[in-house]
Amino acid sequence: MTAPQSRDTSELPRVTVEVPVLSIGAGPTDYEDLGRHVDALRKPGSLHMTLLHIGILERLAADIFAWTKGRMPAERAALEIATWLRELPVLDGFLGKSDTILTLGGGRISSLEVVVPQAVHDYQTLLLQGLHVLLDDLGLDYIDDFILSSPALGYRSPHWIPHVAVGKARAKHQEPIKIETLALEFGTSRIRNEMSLPSVV
Repeated sequence: MTAPQSRDTSELPRVTVEVPVLSIGAGPTDYEDLGRHVDALRKPGSLHMTLLHIGILERLAADIFAWTKGRMPAERAALEIATWLRELPVLDGFLGKSDTILTLGGGRISSLEVVVPQAVHDYQTLLLQGLHVLLDDLGLDYIDDFILSSPALGYRSPHWIPHVAVGKARAKHQEPIKIETLALEFGTSRIRNEMSLPSVV
């Protein structure tokens, strides 16, 4: 079995399961006030909460090819992952709240730590369990080790922290900042960049 051809994947879209942020606080000024603590505040329309990070599908498929020592072709792995993603159940919209800004993403990204309903935690657990089963079906062993070590998946910890990235931290590894409690409204779950996923011809 030959290895997948190496090419520049830096411009390829990243795939995630996420929920969009529909509103923060009582109005636009509540979000704009976060600019007192955060640099390069993101546009409100781009805000979302990631429930499962797949990353660049081609890279993940290459990681799987390497982990299985070529037993699972990258093209088949990519197709199986895409099929699994499209068949996921949809999480209904929900309400959350936040009173803390955390520094995540290696210490450079400021995020709202969000308190979410138990149903959201259950759904995120379902996603990870489903990914585990999928990787088992693809012939991987030591799956937990793979999930935490795959550069494509990018997991730094097995513990999920519900959060919404809002901008750049002013100092690396900045201490958590307490803020006035903000209400957040989230829409139904979706697959970011779903149109980029391969399909069975």
